[in-house]
Amino acid sequence: MDYRLLIKKLDMPADFSPPVRLVHDGIVATAIARADLEDDVRGINQSLDLIRRTRGGGWPTDPVAEEFNFVDLVWHELEFRERDSFTYVLRDSEGGYLGCCYLYPMGRRTPLTDSLLRYDVDVSWWVTPAAYEAGYYENTYRALRHWLATEYPFWNGYFSNREIPTE
Repeated sequence: MDYRLLIKKLDMPADFSPPVRLVHDGIVATAIARADLEDDVRGINQSLDLIRRTRGGGWPTDPVAEEFNFVDLVWHELEFRERDSFTYVLRDSEGGYLGCCYLYPMGRRTPLTDSLLRYDVDVSWWVTPAAYEAGYYENTYRALRHWLATEYPFWNGYFSNREIPTE
C-alpha cells in the first residue's frame, strides 16, 4: 500500500494532558506561544543553514518575517490545544533562547512507509549556531528521549533529523 499521503494520528489516552513545560539537564522546553515571537524570529533567521543541515526538510526556505511567524506560532498553539502536534521553544536554565522541538504525527513531516508505521511520533528539533557550539544539539536529543520516555505516552519515537547524535 502507498502510505505517502497519509498522516497517522497521535495515539494518546483521552485523559492525557500534554505537558506545557519540560525540564531536563539544563534545557527547559515550554509550549511555544505568541510571546516567543521576537526570540523565535531572531533564532530562525540566525540558523537557516544550520536548520537545513541538522533538521533537514523543506523549512525554512528563506528568512522569516514577524508577520509570517506570528501566524505560524498561533497555528502551533492551536495544534497543541487540539493535541494534533506539540511544538516547544527550547531555552537554557537562564532563559536564553536555544531553538525549537516538534512532536508531529507520523506522515506529516516524513512521508509514511511500511517501515515507519511502527513509530508513534515524528520527533525533530533545531538549535541556534551558538547553542549548537555549546553542545545543546546533542543535549536536546537526550532531553527529547527522556521526555518521550517519562512525560509522553509514546512508545516509539522516530527521530527524523538529518543529523542524529551518536550515543
